Amino acid sequence: MTTVRKGQAAPKLPRDQFRARFLQAFHDPAYQAESAAIERLEAIAWDAYQQGRKAPVTVKAGPGYADPDYDLSVEWRDASERLQAAQQRWERRDTPDRLLLVCCSSRNDGTCPGEMSKTFRLTQLARQTIAHEAPGTEVDVLDLSRLNSDYDLHIHPCKGCASTAMPLCHWPCSCYPNHAERQTGDWMNEIFERWVAAHGVILLTPVYWYQVPSPLKLMMDRMVCADGGNPDPTTTHGKKADEAKAMELAGWDYPKHLAGRMYGVVVHGDVAGIEGVRRSLSDWLDWMGLHDAGVHSRLDRFIGYYEPYANSHDTLDADGAMQEEVRNVARAVLRGVQDLRAGRFHPPDCRLQRPRPK
Repeated sequence: MTTVRKGQAAPKLPRDQFRARFLQAFHDPAYQAESAAIERLEAIAWDAYQQGRKAPVTVKAGPGYADPDYDLSVEWRDASERLQAAQQRWERRDTPDRLLLVCCSSRNDGTCPGEMSKTFRLTQLARQTIAHEAPGTEVDVLDLSRLNSDYDLHIHPCKGCASTAMPLCHWPCSCYPNHAERQTGDWMNEIFERWVAAHGVILLTPVYWYQVPSPLKLMMDRMVCADGGNPDPTTTHGKKADEAKAMELAGWDYPKHLAGRMYGVVVHGDVAGIEGVRRSLSDWLDWMGLHDAGVHSRLDRFIGYYEPYANSHDTLDADGAMQEEVRNVARAVLRGVQDLRAGRFHPPDCRLQRPRPK
């Protein structure tokens, strides 16, 4: 058996540091009138932290799980059932085509920048194109900038369970919420469901320092469970690293939970980095088993090359060719979805098996 390595994690916080962190949420003097109640809540939170009550509300897993007697988080079970229902709708031929458009900019006019992003405008172009060309198509817009403008909404970082052993990474992710450490308000269960429900996905993103914006990277990292994740946490009795290692070494099939969907990518920048980001996003989506919708579905363009940021929206207004290229991304993915669902889309390598799945 492979050794489970230990010794990196910091010790738990002492009471005074815990209290200081807990009270940060109540910095507003308006809370002072309820200071006694807040002190009582802090004592409850300290007790939960000390006991590690990550999932304080559980039910027996029941039939269909490897260990029916395991105490399963009700929040995880509910999320799993929603994903299963979304997958069943996705597989049915009598449901409308559904496209997910992901606006990946961190900027919107409801927070510090005070102005909408160009990415949001491009997302609206794609949405309008789909609505015009296929009125019956369902279009779902996921705006990741809401992480910066919505109250207490988070995509918590991936904890890297897959690197210990793939079966330790559960589908959907079971790392959050972690009530003992107040890692709550996580958006990913909803995001997983929206990806599963989609027949096609279009990512629209700017380039930030040669890379994707942090909301997109957070989502990407957390979606590792969609590529090889374990749909039954009872097989590892939660996060038992030794059990997960034994499962993987015995043979793991790395199920691709989002395989078979079409995708498109729109990347824009102002100086550099657009090609690298477009390639990395395409590689990521290819790896998960999605299908690109052709050369017109993968776009990288500069908006105002080496021009000021201040008038970049005006520059986009004047770039009719890029606007039409974004519309073509939407058209390509829409037609790809239509062909795929009608049985007309057959990738040349569709019958090949990976000799080294992972």
